[in-house]
Amino acid sequence: MALEIERKYLLKNMQWKTQVVRSVRMTQGYFPSAGVTVRVRIAGDDGFLTIKGKSDEFFARSEFEYSIPKEDARRMLDEFCASRIVDKIRHYVPAGGNLVWEIDEYLGLNEGLFTAEIELPSVDTVYSVPDWVGEDVSDKPEYSNGSLSKRPYSLWRVL
Repeated sequence: MALEIERKYLLKNMQWKTQVVRSVRMTQGYFPSAGVTVRVRIAGDDGFLTIKGKSDEFFARSEFEYSIPKEDARRMLDEFCASRIVDKIRHYVPAGGNLVWEIDEYLGLNEGLFTAEIELPSVDTVYSVPDWVGEDVSDKPEYSNGSLSKRPYSLWRVL
């Protein structure tokens, strides 16, 4: 079984931009589901279908990801995901060792939101947090991409 262990943070500033080694435009959509997250993603020229379970107290969860043809991913976005779409640019910043910070710069209805994620090989992996990383929001579900597809960041301030 594949296991995803990740921490998610807000950013304090834009100092990370000088350390970016690669950036990829991503469009991802979420299937209506109960108990699991089912996502289809187009990242650059590649398509992916991902199924994720619920996170435990260590922010770990099962994750299964499969490459699919980009055109299949596009059709799934159009046919199954309706308005539950998240557009973003993912920037990659080395974190030391084999770790990488993934900085998501959200677009569209989530514009103005920036998050930093780091995927860990185990729950006890030690990593350093750069000065530009802010509040840990790993336990705040509203910052998950699935939640952002249902209630975009631009609507958070709307009463």
